[in-house]
Amino acid sequence: NYLSSASAEWESAGVDGFWVKPLYEDEERGEKTMLMKVDAGAAAAPHTHEGEFEQIYVLEGSFEDGIRTMRAGDYCCRTPDAEHGGSSSEGALVMLIYTRREP
Repeated sequence: NYLSSASAEWESAGVDGFWVKPLYEDEERGEKTMLMKVDAGAAAAPHTHEGEFEQIYVLEGSFEDGIRTMRAGDYCCRTPDAEHGGSSSEGALVMLIYTRREP
């Protein structure tokens, strides 16, 4: 499948200043991929993704997760249930990939 993400609208991620564009989801297999835009100065409280591996690849700007600051080209893979925050002082565009531990 092909998708022109440039023509898709940003959707609220449920936290002020965090926006997503879903790219792919297979609920049965427990897989989803999305773009996330973080406004400059936005911050999310510490949280986990129950039962999901979370992969983050920073495309633009910088993204802080409470452990380190990641910049364009940086990658992180979190184990299921790993607590982390999310913020950006300058704004960021990241790709997120979630995979359930046991689909």
